Amino acid sequence: MAVKMEGEERIAAPIDTVWQALNDPEVLRATIPGCESLEKNSDTEMAATVAMKIGPIKARFNGNVELKNLNPPHSYRIEGEGKGGVAGFAKGGADVELKEDGPGETVLTYTVNADVGGKMAQLGNRLILSTSKKLAGQFFSNLNQKITAG
Repeated sequence: MAVKMEGEERIAAPIDTVWQALNDPEVLRATIPGCESLEKNSDTEMAATVAMKIGPIKARFNGNVELKNLNPPHSYRIEGEGKGGVAGFAKGGADVELKEDGPGETVLTYTVNADVGGKMAQLGNRLILSTSKKLAGQFFSNLNQKITAG
């Protein structure tokens, strides 16, 4: 089952600060909903464990994340794949773009494509899409708070 969504977050910080946060495993670990661990394997690869609940299904996903098409401090693509045992799998990516909007203001836009399979995919499009939008919104909101709180 394919999921696609886009969104925007305005962050009261310079573009370089936002870029650094998006590439910092400590910041990502603290801002990804349900993230239990995130380890940097190289400059562009990380291993992650994320626990989540979609409808009646709880799952712990173990997977890998890779940063591609890096264009610092303006854009990159983040791709990942996670396996959640009997709950199924999720894989996909997000194109993230940063634009300066005046001094100390950055607009972050994102386009996410994901594919969900297994037991989770049987829950239906509306539940998967609404949960995905909620999780993406939480992540970018958490990221915004972490950056602006210093």
